[in-house]
Amino acid sequence: MRQSETAAVREPRVAGLLLAAGGGRRLGGRPKALLPYRGRPLVEHAVRVLRTGGCAEVHVVIGAAADRVREEAALDGCVLVENPEWEQGMGSSLRAGLASLAAGQAQAQAQAQAQAALVSLVDQPGIGAEAVRRVVAACTSPSSLACAAYDGGRGHPVLFGAEHWPGIAATATGDRGARAYLNEHEAEITRVECGDVAEAYDIDTEADLARLE
Repeated sequence: MRQSETAAVREPRVAGLLLAAGGGRRLGGRPKALLPYRGRPLVEHAVRVLRTGGCAEVHVVIGAAADRVREEAALDGCVLVENPEWEQGMGSSLRAGLASLAAGQAQAQAQAQAQAALVSLVDQPGIGAEAVRRVVAACTSPSSLACAAYDGGRGHPVLFGAEHWPGIAATATGDRGARAYLNEHEAEITRVECGDVAEAYDIDTEADLARLE
């Protein structure tokens, strides 16, 4: 086996986990996954970013208008995870996504198992493939913890090594997601500066919709 092939085999396998279940309460009840972006649903763009950034597989957590998302968005090849408790906040979607990844791990052969999950949010279109690529590159083992940093502050995307999934799932509640877990493990987090290649804004209000034009 050539050296380049050996390196490729040893590269950690990172799965993308896209949280796209939000109902857009402050957007008049328009599901964020279906917001129009460049002529297509926003969720398609977010999936493309994860794939281009190096995620070996992509799990997409949907909730609000889940049937419409399945019908209107081209998400071929993704694992769609429906979260019936999406109204309880991001934490419930994170738990659902990690459970889906763990189930896939149990069924996959060793070489196909993901060592980490790269978590991104559907309503952050200013974060592109280069930011994903940088954070993915910070994965060295199933114990890795990493996040994008903007002027030193923690942001998305966030990478969770598989060893952390149970602990994160046990503490993810409301809209705080993994914040409590990350605060407890701050010393273990590799911060990857991405402020030069990404903008970490959210699409939360009517005024924010202008960023999708």
